[in-house]
Amino acid sequence: MDVKAPATIPYFLKEQIRELIVDGTFRPGQPLREQDLEQRFGTSRSPIREALRLLERGGLVVHLQRKGFRIRRYSQTEIRQVYMLYAELEAYSIMQLSEAADSPLLDDLRRHEARIAQAQADADVRGYIGALRDFYLASARFTGNVPLADTLSRLYEQVEPLRYNLVRRTLAATPADQYHRGIVPALAQRDLAGAARQAHVLVREMLPRILSAYEQWAGDAGDEPGDDRLRVA
Repeated sequence: MDVKAPATIPYFLKEQIRELIVDGTFRPGQPLREQDLEQRFGTSRSPIREALRLLERGGLVVHLQRKGFRIRRYSQTEIRQVYMLYAELEAYSIMQLSEAADSPLLDDLRRHEARIAQAQADADVRGYIGALRDFYLASARFTGNVPLADTLSRLYEQVEPLRYNLVRRTLAATPADQYHRGIVPALAQRDLAGAARQAHVLVREMLPRILSAYEQWAGDAGDEPGDDRLRVA
């Protein structure tokens, strides 16, 4: 794979490897051998190692003593915990809109809804996931609460491979508004509590599907000993 990298090589490599994790090219529990990555990206070991450290910090890979780096394999408990946290923070971010003028936010959300619908029509899994991410991060970003927006963004990055795995299996049979229905109408009526409840419900509704799809995806990949816990930062 011939890749022309910019000056910030480790960050460039991090994004390249992250995409391969998200789209399932690298499977849960799979070792990430530095020598193999050197050959894939045509670069030296030092920036590869730094990129893997960045991914470890973001929660997508783990480093095990004497075993090296590998793709994080999530337990069902970890997935439930992070999705419950995400549901609570998403609902909280909507409730914080009470002090903000909401017309620009509604315009943004409707644009994201249109992108979601178009991606669904085009069977564009990556586009669907990206538009859904932007839809759910919009409220937190609009409040100006930077710690909240950053935390939600990091949580989303950690579960993005799980969400991609679900959507690629189910997109053709999924209504375009499956994962965001009812939120914009409630916000348009200034029903923040109703919109927050609906966001909470939708995130929770996704959880059983995420768990089922991930169990199939992970397959027979074996767990490794060590500290493999999902982290926010």
